[in-house]
Amino acid sequence: MELQIIQQKIFEIRGQKVMFDFDLAALYEVERRSLNQAVKRNIESFPEDFMFQITREEYTNLKSQIVISSWGGARSLPYAFTEHGITMVASILKSTKARKMNIAIVRAFIALRKFAAQYGDIIEQLHDLRERIGNHDAQLNQIYEALENLLDEKVEAQVKKDNWANRERIGFKK
Repeated sequence: MELQIIQQKIFEIRGQKVMFDFDLAALYEVERRSLNQAVKRNIESFPEDFMFQITREEYTNLKSQIVISSWGGARSLPYAFTEHGITMVASILKSTKARKMNIAIVRAFIALRKFAAQYGDIIEQLHDLRERIGNHDAQLNQIYEALENLLDEKVEAQVKKDNWANRERIGFKK
């Protein structure tokens, strides 16, 4: 399965990258109900930082983001699985399909992490550049002002010189 398809099923909730039980069930080719039953049978393997149930408000926001039907589908709030929780799901399902899909999912999370790291570096570089350019702008403004002052002084000096050369002579004329 393509990484992009999997990455589209990764969302950020409560500051964590997660996948929902309905997406995992589809990827692992099992029913959502079966996946959740397997998880509940092995609930000790799923602490709160591996899996949590989203709130009604989060679900409402989710429906607007990914256009889940408001009338169809499951009536219970979905579970969100972190990267570690997804690994645990694969270990309790114990099928070849689950293992292969888990590898693809972990690769998708790794790709997202690499992208985020690169994005963070770019943001930091832009911030540094903005600071340096901001300082340069102030310095350039000072240089422009100094040049304008010099030019103004030269113009004034030239005007005085022209006025002196073009003055009406007094005294003896030749």
